Amino acid sequence: METHLADWIRGTPDGVEAESILRTCVHCGFCNATCPTYQLLGDELDGPRGRIYQIKQVLEGHAPSASTQLHLDRCLTCMNCETTCPSGVRYGRLVDIGRAAVEERVPRLTGQGWQRALLRRFVTTGWLFAPTVRLGRLLRPLLPPRLRAKLPVARDQGDWPKRSHARKVLLLNGCVQPALMPAIDAATARVLDAFGIEAVIESRSGCCGAIDYHLTALEAAKAAARRNIDAWWPHIARGAEAIVINASGCGAMVKDYEHLLHDDPAYATKALRVVALTLDLAELLAPMQQALVAKCSSPETQSVPRRIAFHPPCTLQHTQKIRGAVEGILGALGAELVPVHDAHLCCGSAGSYSLLQPELSQQLRARKLENLECGKPQMILSANIGCLSHLETGTGIPMRHWIEWVDGLLAR
Repeated sequence: METHLADWIRGTPDGVEAESILRTCVHCGFCNATCPTYQLLGDELDGPRGRIYQIKQVLEGHAPSASTQLHLDRCLTCMNCETTCPSGVRYGRLVDIGRAAVEERVPRLTGQGWQRALLRRFVTTGWLFAPTVRLGRLLRPLLPPRLRAKLPVARDQGDWPKRSHARKVLLLNGCVQPALMPAIDAATARVLDAFGIEAVIESRSGCCGAIDYHLTALEAAKAAARRNIDAWWPHIARGAEAIVINASGCGAMVKDYEHLLHDDPAYATKALRVVALTLDLAELLAPMQQALVAKCSSPETQSVPRRIAFHPPCTLQHTQKIRGAVEGILGALGAELVPVHDAHLCCGSAGSYSLLQPELSQQLRARKLENLECGKPQMILSANIGCLSHLETGTGIPMRHWIEWVDGLLAR
């Protein structure tokens, strides 16, 4: 695609990257066929091809409008279009650049601006978010339906392993997951403990930065990344094997620290090291599959549901491009995986999207649940806290993180 960038961005790092991406796009439209918002709205401006054209116009000097901002806001950043694109267009980076450029030029309505700012502060502040979740659960019957739908029912997390091991890995001290579903981290720690690996959560670490980043608060996202790197660095120096992420959305963000801090002389090299150590939980366990099968062969686990529907989060299959790893583990452990139509499509969670674009998010959730429930599974599994909390309140079928299901199979 021929591109003539405006003076204010031409030659800058973002400008060079954006121009390279734009010139890769041939406007074939294959991306629209797999774009969830285009499928729902049927509007070219709400598909990747149309959004690329709008971003191109802005970067070439045309003034964006509130309409431009809305069409970019409606993008889920699910990266399905990147998986589909035959030309290898890095749409995710381009939409990041485009959103930042539009944010600088189009003032948001006061209510919208406050909503985004408060959402960032509230969700990423553990001492505020976690107590509010506990209070919300106490008052659950009194909550409005929309808030109640965002609050999964609490469940027992079980015991955290007490043994110490020479082999150690770091888990993320996240913001949402420990408050909404602490059982995921506990199950992860128990499974790793069974293999002689100690899971360490460094209390000085915190939110991965994804919420800030996707709400165009770039400096706040960088600050979160630096804080986590500082918190993890002593453990890395002492030989921590890996940073294991069991929330695929967070994993995608941590693996992007290299790009996020590439121009920071104090952190660029450390960010490279952190990214090299970061693994999704499935990447860690997949090579240990045979040993895992041996540990999960107890006759006491016969009551564990076997007919499973697996929802692969977009951040796992499209952003991190980890496909089939979880399914391979589940299948080896005896799961009967039911077919799920359109498994590549987003469920509508997408971080803060379900709060900021509720109508589109609910439509996508309804479609996803229909496809997940079609095969009549006994349980639905996924790999990301956002997807789990978004989908769980819309179905009567039990939903769990896949590591919780594996933990249920472990011989005690």
